[in-house]
Amino acid sequence: MDMDGKFTFSGNFIFIGFGSITRAVLPLLLKQSEITVKNITVIAPVLEKRSWFKQHGVRFVKEALTKENYVQRLNRFLGAGDFLVNLSVGVSSIDLMTHAAHAGALYLDTCIEPWDGGYDDPSLTVSQRTNYALRHHVLELRETIAKGPTAVIAHGANPGLISHLLKEALMRLARELKTPLPMTKTGLDWAVLAMEMDVKVIHVAERDTQRSKRIKQDDEFVNTWSVDGFLSEGRQPAELVWGTHEKNWPNEARQHEFGAKNSIYLERSGASVQVKTWTPVGGACLGRLITHHETISTADLLTVKKQGKVIYRPTMYYAYHPCDDALLSIHELIGNGWRPQTQRRVMCGEIAPGGIDALGVLLMGHEKNTCWYGSLLTVDEAREIAPYNTATSLQVAAGVLAGIVWALRHPDRGIVEPEQMDYEEVLELASPYLGSLVGVETDWRPNDISTDLFRAQCNGAAPWQFEQFII
Repeated sequence: MDMDGKFTFSGNFIFIGFGSITRAVLPLLLKQSEITVKNITVIAPVLEKRSWFKQHGVRFVKEALTKENYVQRLNRFLGAGDFLVNLSVGVSSIDLMTHAAHAGALYLDTCIEPWDGGYDDPSLTVSQRTNYALRHHVLELRETIAKGPTAVIAHGANPGLISHLLKEALMRLARELKTPLPMTKTGLDWAVLAMEMDVKVIHVAERDTQRSKRIKQDDEFVNTWSVDGFLSEGRQPAELVWGTHEKNWPNEARQHEFGAKNSIYLERSGASVQVKTWTPVGGACLGRLITHHETISTADLLTVKKQGKVIYRPTMYYAYHPCDDALLSIHELIGNGWRPQTQRRVMCGEIAPGGIDALGVLLMGHEKNTCWYGSLLTVDEAREIAPYNTATSLQVAAGVLAGIVWALRHPDRGIVEPEQMDYEEVLELASPYLGSLVGVETDWRPNDISTDLFRAQCNGAAPWQFEQFII
């Protein structure tokens, strides 16, 4: 501890990538009160809008990491006791976290990325290009690197904070239902708790109402966070956890032939799959079934087995209603045969006041019907907290900062997913940046005749089936 009572991190921070999320994270890291930060280096092929950061002592190196050069490049900057933060697109997370482990450095990323072209590699099957497959490789790596410096993987807003919000939502529902907490020698059994409360479906339900003062142009993809990141995950196959209450197998659904087999995928890109969902902002809406790491990792957390057979697992997936400009961009993208737009814009300073990002978990099928818990953050609040932030980027940045501090507090845990972290500790670190943390109950159901006149027959079917959500 230094004279100000802060924990001094003596190593170097090495950030890979200088997109919207790195620009959102660095002001938070520089102004937080938990640790004293000495040296920050950013390595990226494009270094725009960096004057503010240079004034605050951030060093910049203009280089692109590739499969052929990353070892040589990182060896110049990364050593034992340093912290490698990977916020890039098209750079292999597995290679970087392996390199960090061998160097004796801490590591964090916000999702598991392959090298550039990995999502479209024609030599790989559709199954091998999913987030399920990417996570499977990380779990294999964890078996070979059982101990060492902490590597926090997939820890932004979602994936990341959403797993901690899910645990808090389950705890709040348990209090409402007066459900005893099933404890084991290692702690609370989250899967048994969800089963006993009869949670059938879980959405990571997000709605973004931020809007730009600049009208979207033709052949332009507009978003409130990384366009490259959204294009990557939006074009991947839709992935979801398939619940034990489901009765009808979707025609486009496929199972994996390796690993835990705890999730499935559709033979459609996630950005093209619409599902009914609900958030406190605007109520019922249509979200896109975008693949995300938390869907697969949470499947392990919420699976109950008896004599080797799965007896409980909820259906779970990410239902994302992006900002209107991003929706228009998706429509244009699909209409052009998935050919990416030539112009890309991440909204920031031109966002009009009043927009909000509602990010939370929607628990369905239990005695209370449906409840949502999560972060309601306005763009106005985000701007007051830190520069270079939108409501969306600040939620991600909050997850990154909380993950960094948690790793420094627990520096020898090896490879860690959000589900293995203390949710209360992480939420305490992140909550100052999340606006209002809100819990809301609703009587909304996906097969309500008032919202779907042409599928009234679903009201007589088994409730909470996936077929009642998908359009």
